[in-house]
Amino acid sequence: VQLQASGGGLVQAGGSLRLSCAASGRSFSSYVMAWFRQAPGKEREFVAAISWSASNAYYADFVKGRFTISRDNTKNTIYLLMNSLKPEDTAVYYCASKVGSLHYTTIGAYPYWGRGTLVTVSS
Repeated sequence: VQLQASGGGLVQAGGSLRLSCAASGRSFSSYVMAWFRQAPGKEREFVAAISWSASNAYYADFVKGRFTISRDNTKNTIYLLMNSLKPEDTAVYYCASKVGSLHYTTIGAYPYWGRGTLVTVSS
């Protein structure tokens, strides 16, 4: 599975961005897909994940109510709609994929990663 994230950019605090992650390879619809982020000088952290059927979505506490993860299996693409952005959301955002529904917040559980896309939120 190859993943390519896009959609990052510079936005003012309170604004919105939508990230996309296009996947190539077999069986995209069977994979759990997720977003992680890594801020300068900090460790990579879990942001959101979505089950293969899109029936379940999981969020880190710090994005609940502001971010929405979704997927379109017909386009082999997942999305992260980010609203009410804050300066502390500034980071490189990565998409990742794995099989199985366990350990969806664990970085090491994801064998497939895309290159990140930079999101910068100005105050």
